[in-house]
Amino acid sequence: MARNRPTVADLRALKGKRQLSKLRVTTLEEAEAAERAGIDLLSLTYALMLDPRFRDAAPTCFAVPGDEYGMMGATSSEILRTAVKLRAASADAVYCSASLKTIRRLRDEHIPVCGHVGLIPTHSTWTGGFRAVGKTAETAALVWKQVKDLEDAGAFAAEIEVVPAEVAAAISKRTSLVLISMGAGAGCDAQYLFAEDVLGLNRGHTPRHAKVYRNLAVEYDRIQQERIAAFREYAGDIASGAYPATSHMVGIDAGELRRFEEFLSGQA
Repeated sequence: MARNRPTVADLRALKGKRQLSKLRVTTLEEAEAAERAGIDLLSLTYALMLDPRFRDAAPTCFAVPGDEYGMMGATSSEILRTAVKLRAASADAVYCSASLKTIRRLRDEHIPVCGHVGLIPTHSTWTGGFRAVGKTAETAALVWKQVKDLEDAGAFAAEIEVVPAEVAAAISKRTSLVLISMGAGAGCDAQYLFAEDVLGLNRGHTPRHAKVYRNLAVEYDRIQQERIAAFREYAGDIASGAYPATSHMVGIDAGELRRFEEFLSGQA
């Protein structure tokens, strides 16, 4: 049965009823695969969101573009301008880890915002680097405050990253936000992974919460070796004269060629 693209109201109505799925995708191919696989939510780059082919690839996925590093240092006006442009390109919401003042400004323009709590990569220096947040009563209370602040600012959802599952579940029961778990357990409203981890394309550190379902890195390595081999054969054919062959060139009638050569002979 065909599905419709969900609205913010739809996602709120599903809170506590079923787990949603979310992926970070960076290519049209990944977006199309997510659509065909029935993934509910997509995080994506601004460039992909602004690509006019995106909605052909993923017509029913709820799209939340977010280039968090692109927002750092930007003013509220610049972020608002970007958000309006993204919404015009059919974004369903925008990810924003900027100030509460900025989130309120987006809300006042009726732009749905997904915030971030717990381990916020761009703010991690304040919580001790890339490590779990909420393992003590005091830091769990900090995550709770982050959630309540986002509620008050008008966000409709928040990623909750690397927070103990029990803490995240307790908070999820007590907030109206759609909580999207990245390493925060199954007690939230959605689960979020990066496509590169799911596909086995991540060649660096694999996060604890990531689960690898395929090993496409091996396929990409094989394809790269085939690419190198093809390029090497091409260079070899040029060196040996095997390329270009007669079949690769445009011919000319012998009489026409003779006339052209006679023309050239008359040139100074």
